Amino acid sequence: MFPEGFIDPQRILCGVEISSKKRSLEMLGGLFAATDSGLSQDMVFDALLQRERLGSTGLGRGIALPHARMAQIKRAVGAFIQTTQGVDFDAIDNQPVDLAFAMLVPEEATEEHLQLLSKLASLFGDKTFCDRLRQCRSPDEVIELIQQPSPEPSQQ
Repeated sequence: MFPEGFIDPQRILCGVEISSKKRSLEMLGGLFAATDSGLSQDMVFDALLQRERLGSTGLGRGIALPHARMAQIKRAVGAFIQTTQGVDFDAIDNQPVDLAFAMLVPEEATEEHLQLLSKLASLFGDKTFCDRLRQCRSPDEVIELIQQPSPEPSQQ
């Protein structure tokens, strides 16, 4: 479903305590920087924050999909955090976000970026999938769930 290496256990955190949207973006930046020596936490944070200024990536129902294009990225990569309680993310429904999946793509990756974002939006639009994701307690459980073939989304 996703390109090889798109999501890695080292870029997943479950059950973290975060108090703000800013801290969420910083933490996601740290996950990317920890697995790519060409990136720093601040560099990724700034790119994600710049995109957020265009409009919140909080989709509603506790989900956010922050994303950015970066010249330092050679292929699309993702990172995920699941929080113990939601944080204000300026989501469309004003509900707190407890599941945030971030994506970085190369600057020139226009079609790939849109396709991956569409896949993620579809996946996170499935209430059953999100409920199961909230029950995951380890990066391996998250990866196993994400890599499963997805049934038709349930919107309830």
